Amino acid sequence: MPKHLRRQVPDDNHDKDLHEAGPEEQDATGAIGVVLEAMDVVWRRSEMVNASSKTALRSYHSKSNAFKTHYRLTILQATGPVPLASFMRMCLTADLGGYYMSKQEGRDPFGQKGDFVTSPEISQVFGELIGIWFVAEWMAQGKKGAGVELVEIGPGRGTLMDDMLRTIQNFKPMISAIEAVYMVEASPALRETQRQVLCGDNPMEDHEIGFKSISKYANIPIIWTENIRFVPSNPSKSPFIIAHEFFDALPIHAFQSVAPSEVSQTKIETPTGVHDLAPEVAKSSAAKEPQWRELVVSPAPPNSTHEDLGTPKSERDLYPPPEFELTLSKASTPHSLYLPEISDRYKALRKSPDSLIEISPESHAYMEQIAKRIGGSAAEPKAEPSGAALILDYGPADTIPVNSLRGIKGHQRVSPLSSPGLVDLSADVDFMALAETALKGSLGVEVYGPVEQGFFLLGMGIKERAEMLLKGNNLDEGKKQRVDGAWKRLIDRGPSGMGKVYKAMAVVPETGGKRPPVGFGGGISP
Repeated sequence: MPKHLRRQVPDDNHDKDLHEAGPEEQDATGAIGVVLEAMDVVWRRSEMVNASSKTALRSYHSKSNAFKTHYRLTILQATGPVPLASFMRMCLTADLGGYYMSKQEGRDPFGQKGDFVTSPEISQVFGELIGIWFVAEWMAQGKKGAGVELVEIGPGRGTLMDDMLRTIQNFKPMISAIEAVYMVEASPALRETQRQVLCGDNPMEDHEIGFKSISKYANIPIIWTENIRFVPSNPSKSPFIIAHEFFDALPIHAFQSVAPSEVSQTKIETPTGVHDLAPEVAKSSAAKEPQWRELVVSPAPPNSTHEDLGTPKSERDLYPPPEFELTLSKASTPHSLYLPEISDRYKALRKSPDSLIEISPESHAYMEQIAKRIGGSAAEPKAEPSGAALILDYGPADTIPVNSLRGIKGHQRVSPLSSPGLVDLSADVDFMALAETALKGSLGVEVYGPVEQGFFLLGMGIKERAEMLLKGNNLDEGKKQRVDGAWKRLIDRGPSGMGKVYKAMAVVPETGGKRPPVGFGGGISP
């Protein structure tokens, strides 16, 4: 049976008091990760300092944000330009001062007091409907009485999983079939927040793959680990996986196609310097066609102004000139020679000089893992594919993202190259790349979407659920206005809404397109 990829095209404040309203209700891409890991060994040296330097820096870490910026600046000055992906990884998840890794004076990046608001924080209805989606998939796959696992990748504050479990517990056969909930989270600070939300007073203990506690819902084990690769993979299990606003935070590489050169390239640029290419590679680089060059991050020249760095005029009053700038590599890099060759979508654009593309190899690696866990693989076949994944994020439906890197601080757009470690960084998700990777990763899955979030939520019954909440006797007029405004914001297709820019994609067991999931054109099985 051929794999099926179907795209459904739609027609032309999570406040505490909202929760108080109550719950009424074969492996074609396998080599990618191996090759990229080897390539990144050299690049990641630019993100590391020796042990003695780390010890000295830790005492200053919480005292001076300016010092942290200087620390990163010093690294790049010492090693030279680094790929955009390395810069993002350093800013977001570095042990010393990474945006998600440090607990600075009680800073919480989520919610009205943080830097951004996500859908689960806006309305409890969002998480309830996600829970219903997984119940519907579980029912459609035969209502298995055991071996069910819930996996959330990038769980934020734990609000989404809390709403999901609160909803799923109303379906006793499914809640009793859940053996464990796995939370894929690298941040110690966020893990603790998630424990408080999901487990109450139950303590967190060490576990063989990370940490463990017990949920306040049905005493289900909650297990934290840093990467989906560490979640046990068992062909007999049915993993139901949610990734909400996760892929947008994964590092991207950016490339630009440059016009042909009549001179063979004899050098390659790496963080350890410029090195000679092997003669046969140098000979083949005689550019009869455009070549890819990588966009890299380097310290901005001293005393640079916003005008020098091309900062948008609308942002120049919001922050000082960025400490870093993006430049085009002078020669090929290991990534520019390999990454754009993994898909025909990228190869076609290389022939047009000045074409730009963004590629997230970490996203591909996660998606491959997701597909294999649901559909099986040559190395670990499943007698019967089972489970499902739901991905909700923002990005174009069917084009390759370009120039999408953004910085957010205090609910305002700022330069992504400003104040590293203090600004949230994200980029548009390439949904077609995720779909392509999933279908290559496992013969046992099919992909639906992406569809607009508004289309998905309306198909899930968000209007009816919100109306039910609004009829509650325990809501005063102010709360009713917030509930009404919250659900409408989630489906609004306008510039201030989330219904159009956010998309939903599903990965489910292969059926040849005979059973679209609910929210993607299908119904709920009895």
